Amino acid sequence: MMSIVQRVRVARGEKKATKVLKNCQIVNVFNGKIEKADIAIEEGYIVGIGDYEGIEEVDIEGRLVCPGFIDGHVHIESSMLTPEQFAKAVIPKGTTTVIEDPHEIANVCGLNGIKYMLDASAKSPLDVYVMLPSCVPSTEFENAGAVLLADDLATLKGHPYVLGLGEMMNYPGVLCGNKDVFDKLALMEDAMIDGHAPNLAGKGLNAYITAGIKTDHECTTAKELKEKTAKGMYVHIREGSATRNLHDLIGGVTSYNNRRILFCTDDKQPYDIKNEGHINYNIRLAIEHGIDPIIAIRMATLNIAECYGLKHKGAVAPGYDADLVILNDLESVDVAMVYKKGKLVAENNRALFDIELYEEPRVLDTVRVKDINAISFDIPLRSDIAKVIQLVEHNVTTKHVRRKVDVKDHVFQHNKKLDILKLAVIERHKGTGNVGLGLVEGYGLTGGAVALTIAHDSHNIIVIGDNDEDMHGAVKELERVKGGITICSEGKILETLPLEVGGLMTGASMGFVEAKLEVMERIALDKGVNREIDPFLTLAFLALPVIPDLKLTDRGLFDVGVFGFVDIED
Repeated sequence: MMSIVQRVRVARGEKKATKVLKNCQIVNVFNGKIEKADIAIEEGYIVGIGDYEGIEEVDIEGRLVCPGFIDGHVHIESSMLTPEQFAKAVIPKGTTTVIEDPHEIANVCGLNGIKYMLDASAKSPLDVYVMLPSCVPSTEFENAGAVLLADDLATLKGHPYVLGLGEMMNYPGVLCGNKDVFDKLALMEDAMIDGHAPNLAGKGLNAYITAGIKTDHECTTAKELKEKTAKGMYVHIREGSATRNLHDLIGGVTSYNNRRILFCTDDKQPYDIKNEGHINYNIRLAIEHGIDPIIAIRMATLNIAECYGLKHKGAVAPGYDADLVILNDLESVDVAMVYKKGKLVAENNRALFDIELYEEPRVLDTVRVKDINAISFDIPLRSDIAKVIQLVEHNVTTKHVRRKVDVKDHVFQHNKKLDILKLAVIERHKGTGNVGLGLVEGYGLTGGAVALTIAHDSHNIIVIGDNDEDMHGAVKELERVKGGITICSEGKILETLPLEVGGLMTGASMGFVEAKLEVMERIALDKGVNREIDPFLTLAFLALPVIPDLKLTDRGLFDVGVFGFVDIED
């Protein structure tokens, strides 16, 4: 009570605030105006907007002050950074809060993975709220490292940083009344539930929303965005590394539906965070596409806070957290300083806080492959016509095509004249020996192999190559370093990024990871990889059997359209 009394006295001007930001141009997301005033801060909260005196006064010199930016849907694991290092990467870009779905680490380590993310996130100033993963595994058509049922998730429901249920990717399960799916929906019927429903429309969409699902981040057309917002959903406009939807969606934003529009990154790699930005990049792109700057900022702040029930976030106003972004320029969203709960935490693109890495042995040493030497990458074919996964540039969807290929002794043979490579997904959690095999068009690699322990969402090993020797060599390297990304050519490892935490993340700095990935991307491009795709994230999504059209799991080739396995040939 005394704390509230203290804030009220400062708000009334009866005593000096602990801190006052002077000469601000405040971006008011409530009325759409820019207002000149001081900001009084007490105990981490904004208590007054107007003319105030402070024990400490900071002259903002007429620069713009926005609410801290919020990422409405992100998988921190996809940055390849642990939560502490992720915070150091994104806070200088103006992101002060994220809504995290840790289903990547959960698919590897189950509840231990979620608990790790919660505990590690507490080691930095970044507010990380968690949506409990709804699909572990993402489907029944693959082997993950864990299975999470409603009873498992219930053990974390009361955590103060748990907001609800993460993206319900199994939309067929929702429509068909799957018991495990509905047990989870019932568990979270009084909380927030995120969606994942690409191309779902009409009565199917009605049913999906009726089940209690409130958001979607998989829209790819303005028409889809308009239908979903018209039916009351919030739609995240995503700008990540592999998937960039803003250009196609922003035309669907109107004066009527813009309060239902949110921003997210979903999956974004360190070098893109460094070179482009984070949520500030989404805002900048929206402005470039004609969205009013204050509306764009509101999509990154108040809209998300209201959607997820974050009552003290999303605005520069009395009673709100003093999470503030100081901009040099509105249109370019050029971040000068970042305050978190009234404390300066970043300036001139540099984090001003130290971190302590959280150690958890149960998320280490997670690569367990059964007898790598016994794995065969031979693809038997009765004819020379085969189903092929065709990559779609700048997206994680694929196309299902048929191609004429070379066959010798009823086995696929690589032809240098054809851009068709072998793809394998190898189970790496329990040593089952499962290996799924397929063919990919549009990747472009020559004379080598690329392999990852990042393979959404079950995160088995995925390896692509034009020869078996290098594919074996790459898989052995991942086993040696206990997870990561590697490139092998002519029997030699050219470069490796170790990802020791779950085979997904490293405690190394963003600078280290970004520099390593830059070198590896350059190597990949030199080896012929298509310049219009991300050589690593694109590969990682080829194992995700909930996004159209054709994908590969450790159990075989999967057609998302029919939601079942198919033979590589008819």
